[in-house]
Amino acid sequence: MSGLEPFGARLRRAMDERGPLCVGIDPHASLLAEWGLNDDVAGLERFSRTVVEAVADRVAVLKPQSAFFERFGSRGVAVLEDTVREARAAGALVVMDAKRGDIGSTMAAYAESFLHKDAPLFSDALTVSPYLGYGSLSPAVALARESGTGLFVLALTSNPEGGEVQHAVRADGRTIGATMLAHLALENAGEEPLGSFGAVVGATLGDLSSYDLDMGGPILAPGIGAQGATAADLPAVFGRAVRNVVPNVSRGVLRHGPDAVALRDAAERFAEEIRASMTAS
Repeated sequence: MSGLEPFGARLRRAMDERGPLCVGIDPHASLLAEWGLNDDVAGLERFSRTVVEAVADRVAVLKPQSAFFERFGSRGVAVLEDTVREARAAGALVVMDAKRGDIGSTMAAYAESFLHKDAPLFSDALTVSPYLGYGSLSPAVALARESGTGLFVLALTSNPEGGEVQHAVRADGRTIGATMLAHLALENAGEEPLGSFGAVVGATLGDLSSYDLDMGGPILAPGIGAQGATAADLPAVFGRAVRNVVPNVSRGVLRHGPDAVALRDAAERFAEEIRASMTAS
C-alpha cells in the first residue's frame, strides 16, 4: 500500500544509527509559559517547530501528544499535521500518541486517520488502547501490516490507576497486562529484526520479572526524567528485552527550550546515557 519497509525494521535501524531515544512533543500550557510563549496557536506552532528543527535530524523517534494540539481545534490539528510531516522529512520516525481505542468501523476510521498513507496525519506508528478487548484492535493491526506502520499497545502503564485493570487476574491465572503482551508476541512471531507491534510499559514500574517482556516487538517506555526513572534503571526493569526498549523523554528535554542548541544537547545526553546503560547490560 505505502511501499514502506515494516515499521519494526525501520525502527531497529533508526535505534542502531541514532540511539534508542524517543523525544515527546508535549506542548502543554505550562511548558509554553516556561518558553515565554502564549498559550495559543502561534505559541503551539513555535514550540513544535523549534523541537522538530532542533532534534528531528538526530533522534530515532519523535512522539507528539495529539491532545495538546487538538485542544486548539482545527488550527491546532493543522500544526500537528505540519509537525508530523516536517519530523518525518528530517528522518525521525513519528509515533502519534493518541491512545485510540474503539470497535469495528470506528476503530478502522481511527487507524485510517493516522496509518493510511494518504492521511494528513500519516505517522509511522500509533499508540492504541486494547481495553475494549485486544480483538477490537484488529482493524488497526490489519492496516498497520498493509501500510508498513506499527502500533504501541498500552500494556503496563506508569500511571498508578493503570494497575487496577492491567494487574487484574483472569480466570486462567494470567494478568490482563500479561495477556496483552502474549497477543503482541503472536503478532510479531517470525518478524526480523524486530516486529512492528509494540507495548507501552512504564520505566518507573520496577521489577517486572514476572512478565515476559521479550515479545519480539519494541517497548515504548515513558518515565525517564521528570517521572523519576533514569537510564541506569532500564536493564533492571526490562531484563533481556532492554535491547528493544525505546525510552521516551519529554520534559527532561523540552524544559531546555526554547534554545535549540540546549534542546539538542539535552537529547544527545539522554541518548548517550541510554545507549551506555543498554550496552553495559
